Amino acid sequence: MKQILQHLKNGQMEIADVPCPQVGYGKALIQTRASLISAGTEKMLVEFGKANLIQKARQQPDKVKQVLDKIRTDGLLPTLEAVFRKLDEPLPLGYCNAGVVLEVGGGISDLQPGDRVISNGNHAEFVCVPRNLVAKTPENVSDEQAAFTILGAIALQGVRLVQPTLGEKVMVFGMGLIGLITVQLLRASGCEVLAVDVNPRRLALAQGFGAKTVDCLQGADPIAAARAFTGEQGVDAAIITASAKTDEIVHQAAESCRKRGRVVLVGVVGLNLRRSDFYQKELTFQVSCSYGPGRYDEAYEQDGRDYPSGLVRWTEGRNFEAVLGAISNGSLNMDSLITHRFKIDEALKAYEKIENDPATLGVILQYKGDSERSGVIAISQRGTKGSGKAVVGVIGAGSFSKGILLPAIAKTKADIAYIADLNGAAAKHAGVKFGARKAVTDYQRILDDKQVDTVFVVTGHNTHARFICEGLEAGKHVFVEKPLCLHEAELDEIESAVRKNPDSFLMVGFNRRFSPHTLKIKNLLAGRSAPVCMNMTVNAGIIPADHWVQNPEIGGGRILGEGCHFIDLLSFIASSPVKSVSAAMVGDGPAVRDDKMSIVLEFADGSIGTVNYFANGAKSYPKESLEIFSDGNVLRLDNFRVTHGFGFKNFRKFKTARQDKGHAAQFDLFIKRIEQGGELLIPFSQLKNVTQASFAAVKSARERVRLEI
Repeated sequence: MKQILQHLKNGQMEIADVPCPQVGYGKALIQTRASLISAGTEKMLVEFGKANLIQKARQQPDKVKQVLDKIRTDGLLPTLEAVFRKLDEPLPLGYCNAGVVLEVGGGISDLQPGDRVISNGNHAEFVCVPRNLVAKTPENVSDEQAAFTILGAIALQGVRLVQPTLGEKVMVFGMGLIGLITVQLLRASGCEVLAVDVNPRRLALAQGFGAKTVDCLQGADPIAAARAFTGEQGVDAAIITASAKTDEIVHQAAESCRKRGRVVLVGVVGLNLRRSDFYQKELTFQVSCSYGPGRYDEAYEQDGRDYPSGLVRWTEGRNFEAVLGAISNGSLNMDSLITHRFKIDEALKAYEKIENDPATLGVILQYKGDSERSGVIAISQRGTKGSGKAVVGVIGAGSFSKGILLPAIAKTKADIAYIADLNGAAAKHAGVKFGARKAVTDYQRILDDKQVDTVFVVTGHNTHARFICEGLEAGKHVFVEKPLCLHEAELDEIESAVRKNPDSFLMVGFNRRFSPHTLKIKNLLAGRSAPVCMNMTVNAGIIPADHWVQNPEIGGGRILGEGCHFIDLLSFIASSPVKSVSAAMVGDGPAVRDDKMSIVLEFADGSIGTVNYFANGAKSYPKESLEIFSDGNVLRLDNFRVTHGFGFKNFRKFKTARQDKGHAAQFDLFIKRIEQGGELLIPFSQLKNVTQASFAAVKSARERVRLEI
């Protein structure tokens, strides 16, 4: 299928051929008939992409601070690589989509194939969208009219926050698409409207919708106009739908309001507010959040958990329905906002028009009705069948996959037969970059291909157990990024699959045991005569409570998701399995407690270790440090860059040119085992022991008990 993408690194845009998405649980697969280019938001994204690095940095000073913090802890080169990887991601454009339902996933009963709908899907021939972001289109509303629904919901949410009443006078700054829809919504609410802009054509449209206008291009003063409009009283409210860097618009809005007036920001403007503007009149100021309640709430948008209408009358989904109803009954006129129409194949011309022609307003993209629906895209014809090289399929094309795993696999010269991801654009981009033969959105193609001997699983933590079992049962070797699984029952299922498929390797991405620093430490401790004492400190950094990693059913929490790394590292250094676990986490107060935990491990050989996993430290402090006490000597590992020795006769310091956590060595050794045979890099008994110890750490901290493994 065709999809419009932009590359943030250089601003280049393309109409890409990518695999068609697969319908998922709680989602609808939609064939697009029309989509609307948001001239404001999308133009801003396009301009940002075309800016150079210095200009990008100036526009995002908060991101610059994060980069500087990362340089201090991880070094310059790893930080720059991470920044360029982020900028290299293709960005799907568009969020105003109208089409027809092809399939619905489980959990959806109120949509059927053939239903005409709108969604916030991208500019693509097919989109897969969660149910709460989809609304049915009335019969008398055309696809082109319906494509304005999402922008209409943005305007409607701004109007709802203003809470207009019959007869009030409201000022609207910015007569783009959202501004013009806002004017119509206010007029439908019985308000008198004063529209402000610098574009005479757009002001003429606003006047046609019943607004009085202020043409700033001709030198008109919005503040003076507001006073004249209201008999010197000031407007009851002002809605800012403009996009500008200046702070002057907020000042003008405040000055135009009456005492105790309301100012709502829907657009993007400078926000160096003047206190006197709001203090003297006791004005209220509020920023509107996109489509309305539910926006950016994973439980609402992705999991389909709606808010009770009695408590939250107007969610984003119900706002969609209200806008469609207003179009249907004639309260909203969308046809007059359309200035241009382009076929999807001509989309790049459409963006050029938006960038260069100030008369452009509503630009509709039109789609063919017979688009090919294929979940696979061929990228390269190269292959290594019969060459002795591993033939691999990668499930997951997220940041870790593209930043760490795929570059390492590419260096091994293994044959990357497939890259699979639900995001077809991400799979295609990764496939092109790393020389894969095919990009797919259906991972089952990897399992069904008998030529593929190895599967890499780099997906959400809650999917690991299922993919491991399916991969082993398909006769594949499986590498899974940590954790192995999230529940004891899943561990039992994996152990059963391992026993049933003894010829298949199972490997977990415990990369730190392959770091040259870890191997140096192992070598220095090889002749020890007594148990070791280890103290691992992890300055993990804050992750918000609503992040998927913190969700116990999806991410499993940070101890299961990442803490397992350090349990494995200490077990590897001690050359002994974990025997018992005792853990404690901070008390009540923080939104998340179990990512601030101390874990005491006792090993079978008598060694002991502590993992202090803390998420409440400074970013400028090193992330990982390890101290080891043994036979009158001490080793200190600093962030996998420098290892210091104290008390050793012939060792003081080992340093690598850059931080090395063992990823490259891990993948290289794993591919060699696949190609040449040999013993497992990590026996399953060790994988099981570390996983059980991770489970025990969480349980111990919650129940305040010591647990035997």
